[in-house]
Amino acid sequence: MKVFIMSDNTCFLSVMSEMAGTSRHDREMAINAKRQLSECSDPVEKLRLQCLARGSSGIKGLGRTFKIMDDDNNRSLDFKEFLKGLNDYGILMEKQEATTLFQHFDRDGSGMIDFEEFLITLRPPMSKARKEVVMQAFRKLDKTGDGVITIEDLQGVYNAKYHPKYQNGEWTEDQVFRKFLDSFDSPYDKDGKVTKEEFLNYYCGVSASIDSDVYFILMMRNAWRL
Repeated sequence: MKVFIMSDNTCFLSVMSEMAGTSRHDREMAINAKRQLSECSDPVEKLRLQCLARGSSGIKGLGRTFKIMDDDNNRSLDFKEFLKGLNDYGILMEKQEATTLFQHFDRDGSGMIDFEEFLITLRPPMSKARKEVVMQAFRKLDKTGDGVITIEDLQGVYNAKYHPKYQNGEWTEDQVFRKFLDSFDSPYDKDGKVTKEEFLNYYCGVSASIDSDVYFILMMRNAWRL
């Protein structure tokens, strides 16, 4: 189990354990999502389940794939880009299903969809209380308040020099922090930065694996020392 040390020298469990939800919850969620897929006919729910079958980072990873394709930064996708994004991320969907899904989100019939709105709709529902505790954790990490968590932010919150791999010379301080941030990043596009949307997308995935609001909030408060 990896350990991070907070600046007040309180022991802090890494994102690989309680902080990001347990791996057991992640496995259970993936198994349940795969099981439900065989019985699902709604295109939006099918896409959501295919993402959740990849674990807590599934929806965030799809978002990253779409973001990479947005060359002109207009935060919109046409149908061709949408279809390519699904294929690049390995989402299995018939073209007719993809067309129905695209039309569902193309509410004004413009032939374009806003992928931020698309991802928000795709997220599993999360209660107001859960969202608030997730945002408390984000604000604690985002020391600069610019809406993005970076290595520089973490340096103001955690002391990486107590990490075993730093102490044995295997990792540098930056590598310790980068590993921490990578836990929230898409496995296909790790850039060492975590936005508010990515943080929310990640925890929406974790939240989907935990039935009880009380348990989820307690887990977050204990993990982040909120």
